[in-house]
Amino acid sequence: MSRRALRRLRGEQRGQEGPGLGELGLDPGPERAREGGPPPAPGKGPRGPPRAGVSNRFELIPAEESEDEPAAGEERADTRLSEQDTAGGSEEGSGDRSKEGAVTPSETDGDGQREGQEAEQPDRTLATSNKPRKKKKKRKTKKNSAGETVEDNDLEDIDSLLERIQDSRLAPQSQGGITADSRPLLYVEHRNLNPENELKRYFGARAVLGDQRPRQRQRQYVRSMWLTAPKNTWPRYSKTGITMQLLDTRRGVQHFTFEHHREYQQVQFKFLDAVESMDPNNIVLLLQMNPYHVDSLLQLSDVCRMQEDQEMARDLIERALYSLECAFHPVFSLTSGTCRLDYRRPENRAFFLALFKHLMFLEKRGCPRTALEFCKLILSLDPENDPLCVLLLIDFLSLRAREYTFLTRLFQEWESHRNLSQLPNFAFSVPLAYFFLSQQEERPELERGQAREQAARLIQLALIMFPSVLMPLLDHCSVQPDARVASHPFFGLNAQISQSPALNQLTSLYVGRTHALWKDLAVMAWLEPHVHEVLRMVDAQDALVQEAEHKRKIRYQSAPRNIYRHIILSEMKEATAALPLEVTSQPVMGFDPLPPLDSIVSYTRPERTSHPSNESTLSLFFRSLLPNFNLQGDIRHDGDDEAGAAQDLNQGVNRLMAAMRDMLANIQFQEPPRDDNPEGDGDWD
Repeated sequence: MSRRALRRLRGEQRGQEGPGLGELGLDPGPERAREGGPPPAPGKGPRGPPRAGVSNRFELIPAEESEDEPAAGEERADTRLSEQDTAGGSEEGSGDRSKEGAVTPSETDGDGQREGQEAEQPDRTLATSNKPRKKKKKRKTKKNSAGETVEDNDLEDIDSLLERIQDSRLAPQSQGGITADSRPLLYVEHRNLNPENELKRYFGARAVLGDQRPRQRQRQYVRSMWLTAPKNTWPRYSKTGITMQLLDTRRGVQHFTFEHHREYQQVQFKFLDAVESMDPNNIVLLLQMNPYHVDSLLQLSDVCRMQEDQEMARDLIERALYSLECAFHPVFSLTSGTCRLDYRRPENRAFFLALFKHLMFLEKRGCPRTALEFCKLILSLDPENDPLCVLLLIDFLSLRAREYTFLTRLFQEWESHRNLSQLPNFAFSVPLAYFFLSQQEERPELERGQAREQAARLIQLALIMFPSVLMPLLDHCSVQPDARVASHPFFGLNAQISQSPALNQLTSLYVGRTHALWKDLAVMAWLEPHVHEVLRMVDAQDALVQEAEHKRKIRYQSAPRNIYRHIILSEMKEATAALPLEVTSQPVMGFDPLPPLDSIVSYTRPERTSHPSNESTLSLFFRSLLPNFNLQGDIRHDGDDEAGAAQDLNQGVNRLMAAMRDMLANIQFQEPPRDDNPEGDGDWD
């Protein structure tokens, strides 16, 4: 019989011939070998019904389930064997073939030595017993994240393994080790932008997300954001007219800018009118029509904060960030540190201000690590100019978040070209960070010793360069200095009076912000001997002391505009009181405090109809009564046409007379109440 007839009898199509038994490592029956005929089909016995065990040759292809779930593979093999035993065919032949058909991929893909043994030896177990044979479980090996080979027996405690992996990943971050140093300095991590992650580390996920879990099922779909988490109470978002464009790319740095479309510009003009009205209700009405107008959200947030509504103020800032993030360019990255925004463009200022106000709320909320990440993000947007001067804040956030290594690394890499030691906050915070590093017992003794030496050297330089910091700092910490320090003129009142106003602003800002970090008894015990050492150098007339005094006289003549802007946004009473008159005398708006003098304006506000300043007293009087009255509104300014000027004058006089008639017609005199009994005869009792 031909092969085609055999295929038709078996119900197979061309190309579906079963693989040869030799390829599977199985020996064809001796009867078939003697007849010389083709080997039987994988799913059929010589006289039995078709078996489902190997009816599809693709079941013999190795699958991942056989490795990952050996127990399930054993059950399937046992089921096949039990079905074949009860099929009604020849017990020995069907048993042998069912054993052959139940070969698992792990057995067919095993080493060649074991396959040869299985192909040569018939299975006597099935011939003598109907009980399915349980295969020996193959021991597999896996590799963990550290590259170590671990057997299945060692993976029983999954929780301990996951904790070990998590600790190995978090250790460099918390200690600022090698992993953090290999990244760029201003690298921003997405997971550190979420304050809930920090709160979970402090209080646990159950305490943070306990009330939010049931609500997640009914929550509508919203976009996933990095800066903020959209809330159900917010209005439905629609395109506001803000977009972001890529200007150019220079030396691997991408420069972006926000753009306002025409409809957003019209809303912006209405917002400026509402601000000039000095009525917050006008801004509220504008937000009801345009719920995601950024400048309105920023300005109204300041109003809510002044009214002690901190929750609403924070919610408005988060909504502004959400609106701006929805307008991001696809290439704009928060984490790369290579994306720039120019603060001189008014469209970009809202993003800087929203980030700064958001990190201030985070710091007050008790999330200094998240606030530090936002501070790094602001600094990465324009590290050269630093328009909000976050360098005056980043040291405080680093100390609060216990990111001491980041602060010391920032000081080491930027000191050469930014002169960070000339800022009082870095001069005192960096040695304090080294002192905290020297107190970490998990560090090697050599590193702790080096950190202790660096802290001693830098704190002495800071006390010599800025002697006016010590006494206010001790006063805020409620620490009484000893008699030698209190009576010495170097740290006395003369040091504070003789310094320039610009330096007084910087020192007042640092003391008012970070004095709580110096209240630790261990810190004061470390500071005391270095103060006495500095006094010894002063009494010895050390050259270093004379050089520092000369630098103080030359530098700090006037503070740049970004420092004033930072002090206004920080709202530190000690520093705000030291602002110069030219800053405090001008109006400061929360949506754009102290705009740069070299702003790049892309569109201008249309001029409003202004009333002429040479109006007569009578005209001003009628304008106070009738705001729409305008005597000279239609007068043309071409002095050559005398006839036209005379006609306009007559029209103005006519309007004046009409206005007087309207005023007199609307005047109503109220009669005094009549007394029917003028003499009165009432009782006096």
